[in-house]
Amino acid sequence: MRVFLPSTLPALASALRADEVGPGPMPGFAVTPALREAYASGDTDELEYAALTEAARASLRMLAEDQTAPPRRVVLAADLPAEQVKWDTRPAEPGRVLIDAAVPLALLVSAHVDDAEATADVRDAAQALPAADAGDADAKFAVDGAEGHELGWYATQELAYLAE
Repeated sequence: MRVFLPSTLPALASALRADEVGPGPMPGFAVTPALREAYASGDTDELEYAALTEAARASLRMLAEDQTAPPRRVVLAADLPAEQVKWDTRPAEPGRVLIDAAVPLALLVSAHVDDAEATADVRDAAQALPAADAGDADAKFAVDGAEGHELGWYATQELAYLAE
């Protein structure tokens, strides 16, 4: 099952040193029954993109908590055994799942990371996230500014370069 794990560049560096993402339990995002219901139409690729987008928002939350991390959203894609994934959907996150255990790096298939050009918008969005959650329209606009940036795709062989 393809699962998208929210991360940050420092967390990615830690995962590379440990040879695993985790420890578990940890949140992830996948094509869940609730996500399929939220998107009445859409093929697997579109639904996986929706799960990736939810993971990118979770990465933004991680950046809001760690103001020292470089302001670039990071999402790691992994193919996990279904028995390691539990449904944990929430109204605002229909693709949310819970991963029981650490994810070995060997199960990662790619990474999705903001380009350096997105850093100002991502920084602004991370700072605005609490106000956006509270309903502030200007803050939501700032969050949308970050989400307007497409995440770049990276092969697993490139992860060490990202973490430098």
